[in-house]
Amino acid sequence: MHLLDFARSARHSLQRGFTLIELMVVLVIIGVLAALIVPNVLDRADDARTTAARTDVTNVMQALKLYKLDNLRYPTAEQGLQALVAKPNAGPPAPNWKPYLEKLPNDPWGRPYQYLNPGIKGEIDVMSFAADGQPGGEGKDADIGSWQ
Repeated sequence: MHLLDFARSARHSLQRGFTLIELMVVLVIIGVLAALIVPNVLDRADDARTTAARTDVTNVMQALKLYKLDNLRYPTAEQGLQALVAKPNAGPPAPNWKPYLEKLPNDPWGRPYQYLNPGIKGEIDVMSFAADGQPGGEGKDADIGSWQ
């Protein structure tokens, strides 16, 4: 009787497992879902970086406008955005300087924001070269600037 019970329980436990075909079907379904979902998630990451860069550019532009209100001019190209964090030593003096930002942000791709005085698209320009790090570009590589 012991041997018969063992054979029944062994057969019963084998029937509770998955077959190779069932496992393959599940893997194919997971692969199809991943192929549909992953590109959408990656596009969202690019959108989030672009939005973060636009927000940073807006914040830096606000700090530059405050700098101009206090000092009657924007920082020179030589002084750059660093003039928003530390009082400039070079170039024209900033008699009413205050700290305008705690620290200069890098763009979401890890590079410093670009500052042009005089600007190309406005009196001054603040921009990120986006994903490719090069001027110009389209889509996720398009420049993000204060003129937008």
